[in-house]
Amino acid sequence: MESTKISVNIQRVLNTVLDQYEPLKTIVKAISDIGGRSLLVGGAVRDLLLGLPVKDLDIEVHAVALEELEKLLKQLGRVDLVGKSFGVFRLHGLDVDWSLPRKDSEGRKPDVVIDPAMKIKDAFARRDLTINAIGIDLVTFELIDPYDGFNDLKKGTLRAPDKKKFIEDPLRFYRVMQFISRFEMTPDDQLHEICKTMDISDVSVERIETEFEKLMLKSKRPSLGVRWLQYIERLKEVLPELWGIVGVPQDEAWHPEGDVFEHTMQCLDAAAAMDYENDKQKLVVMFAVLCHDLGKAKTTEKIGGVWKSIGHSKEGEKLSKDLLRRITKKKNMLETIGKLVRYHMSPSQFVASGAKPSAYKRLARKIAPGGTLELLAKVALADKLGRNPIKGVPLKKEFPAITKFLDNAKKANVEKVPESPVLMGRDLMDVVAPGPQMGKLLRDAYEIQIEQGICDKKKLKQMVLDKR
Repeated sequence: MESTKISVNIQRVLNTVLDQYEPLKTIVKAISDIGGRSLLVGGAVRDLLLGLPVKDLDIEVHAVALEELEKLLKQLGRVDLVGKSFGVFRLHGLDVDWSLPRKDSEGRKPDVVIDPAMKIKDAFARRDLTINAIGIDLVTFELIDPYDGFNDLKKGTLRAPDKKKFIEDPLRFYRVMQFISRFEMTPDDQLHEICKTMDISDVSVERIETEFEKLMLKSKRPSLGVRWLQYIERLKEVLPELWGIVGVPQDEAWHPEGDVFEHTMQCLDAAAAMDYENDKQKLVVMFAVLCHDLGKAKTTEKIGGVWKSIGHSKEGEKLSKDLLRRITKKKNMLETIGKLVRYHMSPSQFVASGAKPSAYKRLARKIAPGGTLELLAKVALADKLGRNPIKGVPLKKEFPAITKFLDNAKKANVEKVPESPVLMGRDLMDVVAPGPQMGKLLRDAYEIQIEQGICDKKKLKQMVLDKR
């Protein structure tokens, strides 16, 4: 199928979207008046056809020279040169990219040749997947589909329009990974084979991070993309710390789901289904869940006929940082996730041992500033839910121990932030100079504060000075 009219319903939705981008329709008409053709392309078309919210409009203009398009846009306002050498313009105040067909040479810094007369099929061949190689003519509302991407959308298949062009950009490997999870689609045999062998060694951490964030934030089943890495035998290369838990056994009494990798994948999907205040919190929890049992690769052994992993949470803290350095350069995130991994067993242990409010306050302090007991409870809950003997899906149930932990944290007023210290350094300046001695006094004061519940500054100061 190459060209057909979109349905009335899809056209109605599209017009509603276009109406939000004034003066987009005016520009499209002006382009048409000079013999050009405006095609909505890429993710916006894909999402429109899938019935998903549409944003980030990209419009590819055919049969109009670069200078003509720039002149036309300037008549309507200031033109931002997002990438003039790449044939990409943006009209100030209009969140739309206007581009021209182009040819790219191979490599990370390709030579670009803009060709307004390029055939649509040739222009779309440079797109990563057929589901993104679909266009809609914004005048006739024809669906332009030279690679049968609409049919692939309906079948849930990921295909490359052009094998040679696909491997020219190694980032596409990671895009396939996150598309598998986001849209719950399956690569065809050719794409599997391409991704098994393509060179991905030059992809920067920053670009990898973007794709992993989409995987974690936009997927109902993020495990699918990670399982795919294992399926095509590249998990060891991409995330060796995670590969290390494949096949690591667990005690069936506690983990009927199987090995540590299966457990982690179930946990990941369980965490994706939870509610979060914002994407930053969700990302921290998702990565913590991904890493929470990495330490079992080094600590698992059979003791008394039972598989045990003593000290795996502590070992996992280090391994989580090793894994995450391959994905992000955000040091604060690494530290926060490392702490959540180290203490992910604390919620159950606290409830089982009847821990006092002071213990909750100390724990809140340990995992701050990035981590909170509320987030730790989510990691612990995901850990519980990832134990379904029916492989591939997490449990859906409540765990009273985790609920109790969170209730206790709320009663101690430390579920979202640790208790603030009453005594500060400035309060001790009249008796001790800044330095190690002051630091020790402040630590002692905070310990007294949370253990004995003393919040009177004068009394606390006197008590800590008396201890010297």
